[in-house]
Amino acid sequence: MSVNSTERLGLFGRMSLFLRQVIFELKKVVWPTREQLVTYTIVVIVFVTIMGLIIAALDFVFVKLVLFIFG
Repeated sequence: MSVNSTERLGLFGRMSLFLRQVIFELKKVVWPTREQLVTYTIVVIVFVTIMGLIIAALDFVFVKLVLFIFG
């Protein structure tokens, strides 16, 4: 169905076309295995924790620096 032919469809026709296209695209998705999902989740949690600690350390240093400069 071309772009121009979607203009002739009504609201429900366009919604139906959209849902069919979504289902078609979801069938092409390669879902991760449970092992991959657990691994990726752990990697993300560790990375976010490390970044949070780095930001907290920088914040602490800047606060001490500002207090030292401005008393």
